[in-house]
Amino acid sequence: MTPDQAVLFSTIILLVPMGYFLLAAPAFLLVKLDIPSVTRLLRGMFNAYFLVLATAGVIGALALAAAGRPATALGIALIAAFAVLARRWFLRRLDAEADARDSGDPTAVRRLRGLHWGGMLCNAVQVFALVASIPYMAPLP
Repeated sequence: MTPDQAVLFSTIILLVPMGYFLLAAPAFLLVKLDIPSVTRLLRGMFNAYFLVLATAGVIGALALAAAGRPATALGIALIAAFAVLARRWFLRRLDAEADARDSGDPTAVRRLRGLHWGGMLCNAVQVFALVASIPYMAPLP
């Protein structure tokens, strides 16, 4: 595998889960998060997103390392590491706010919505950074 093919492979494998989340997450803006089943579905989507992103990041980083692009591999590995750490933090916060909502806290739904917006914003920033870095990772001849 040539280094340019590895960059293309790694970029696509990362953009697939990011793109899916970019399209799927806004649908939850149309429903109320005070419904427990909706919150569970949102939690499941975030959980799956972080797991897939971490897995895709590891695969992409390994492909880039094997192709001899250690600096780019490190950048992709950082995305994977962020997904692992963010998953743990985010799901704990989401569970805590869902428990607070179930306990009758009137502001918990607002905090759940804030977490939702924060997750979408974080993903959008990552997508933008990845797409913007493509010319630097695989410059045209």
